[in-house]
Amino acid sequence: MANTDESGRAITNYQDIVDFVNYYEFSSGKHGIADLAKDFPTTPWTMTVGGLAANPKSYSNEEILERFLQEERIYRMRCVEAWSMVIPWLGFPLASLLKEAVPLPNAKFVRFEAVYNPPKMPGQRAGLLDFPYVEGLRLDEAMHPLTILATGIYGKPLTKQNGAPIRLVVPWKYGFKSIKAVVKIDLVDKMPVSTWMAHSPSEYGFYANVNPEVDHPRWSQASERYIGESGHHPTLLFNGYDEVASFYHGMDLRKNF
Repeated sequence: MANTDESGRAITNYQDIVDFVNYYEFSSGKHGIADLAKDFPTTPWTMTVGGLAANPKSYSNEEILERFLQEERIYRMRCVEAWSMVIPWLGFPLASLLKEAVPLPNAKFVRFEAVYNPPKMPGQRAGLLDFPYVEGLRLDEAMHPLTILATGIYGKPLTKQNGAPIRLVVPWKYGFKSIKAVVKIDLVDKMPVSTWMAHSPSEYGFYANVNPEVDHPRWSQASERYIGESGHHPTLLFNGYDEVASFYHGMDLRKNF
């Protein structure tokens, strides 16, 4: 495993990655999620892919691991709260799964839904948000090679607090877009309303691209703190993944949230 991402930035320490987590299904805090999630069942697991698809299908986690070649992807992950990490994921391109589903011509977006299990997820009982957690991407964003479904981290199976057994990772968007514990993926013709859009429409929009020039109402996005290090560093547009810029040509990026 490499020690840096492609820009030369050092990979975040494993313990920091698994101990400092946003996972509202368990808690609004960032520490102690592993203890809260220890009894959360990740097997058996079924993820359905359907909606506007010619070949809808359900996959067990074992089928996902066997059918799709797992590869390492070292990505920067930027939270809207202005902290960031560099994480070595194991996973596969979401496009591989969607191509098997065969999107119909009127499919324009992808809607993701996370597991709903209040007995094992105390945050779902606390009324922090309306659950199950929902996210969405435009179909072209979902098909981009950078967009992956992750099944592992640091060369190991994905931990429960990091979204096991399978989660979305979209590195040029803020971390809340990378939905955890996915059980349902649907191709749809209309833009999905995500959980944070529904909860705080004045603070969260659909695209949520990392952008230093567009502040969240509560957090400046001009700089970020690297977890495990001191000081602040300039935020990069699209989190430095400039290859996606063409997706948003002509759009007003000031309407990010």
